[in-house]
Amino acid sequence: MAYRIHLENFEGPLDLLLYFIQRDQIDIYDIPIAHITSEYLSYLDLMESLSLTVAGEFILLAATLMHIKARMLLPRPEPTEDEPIDDPRRELVQLLVEYQHIKAAAERLRQLGEQRRTQYPRGIVITQGGNGVDPGEYLQDVSLYQLMAVFKEVMDRRPRNEPLRVQAEPIRLDESIRAIQRAFGSGGRITFREVLRKVHHIPELVVTFLAVLELMRQGVITVEQGAPFAEIYLHKVAAN
Repeated sequence: MAYRIHLENFEGPLDLLLYFIQRDQIDIYDIPIAHITSEYLSYLDLMESLSLTVAGEFILLAATLMHIKARMLLPRPEPTEDEPIDDPRRELVQLLVEYQHIKAAAERLRQLGEQRRTQYPRGIVITQGGNGVDPGEYLQDVSLYQLMAVFKEVMDRRPRNEPLRVQAEPIRLDESIRAIQRAFGSGGRITFREVLRKVHHIPELVVTFLAVLELMRQGVITVEQGAPFAEIYLHKVAAN
């Protein structure tokens, strides 16, 4: 049985491209299309193998990247002063730059909103609401792509010739969820890598990854990352 989880709060295809650019410290005005296209398609394959819903916009951007790659492979005339060579990447670069500006503006508005939340009219009684979790405790949000990067790293390190093991009982999502909750023990924090390392077979790895996403969706756990590409921690949310 395939477990399909669609997480609407995660970002779109341009965020995935920006993730690659930031991770590999690429000049946004000189994108290596072959490399980026290969990385992008490998992540789409991983998303499909996990039965995550791949929206049409992801597929459209994949087609755009392959089109740009094909254009760059074609022979081009020598540039002249009157007619400089048109870079096939130009429109994509402009789109990414504009998207970065929009994200930066949205982040600034979010920060202003957070600052406004700390200001209260005189006489108001402040009570702790929600699930009791202090948002300031977490340094930054962790995206689906960052979780997938760790998962892909663990998968890539496994032996390629690992024999397929036929299980008498199917691997259940609810069992993986309970296993993750037990992994916290008496503490409230565990690394994402540690969760994956407790699993020995590829089918279990896939279901464990989906179980982490499901626990995030339900608000049972939150994720924390102190800096870009640093260790990712899972936090158990205290019950009300």
